[in-house]
Amino acid sequence: MTITRKCPVCGKPRREEHSPFCSTRCKDRDLVRWLDDGYAIPGPPAFDEEEGKA
Repeated sequence: MTITRKCPVCGKPRREEHSPFCSTRCKDRDLVRWLDDGYAIPGPPAFDEEEGKA
């Protein structure tokens, strides 16, 4: 049995040429999320805005 993985952005089946996405559009949407701070890696803050120091 073959498991068809889905695109993490829209849920459509992945395509090999755009893996792990289904299209260039979804690949670009994911990149924009990263660039706009739409994703965050858990952990302590790297910069304290109130004190102004790292």
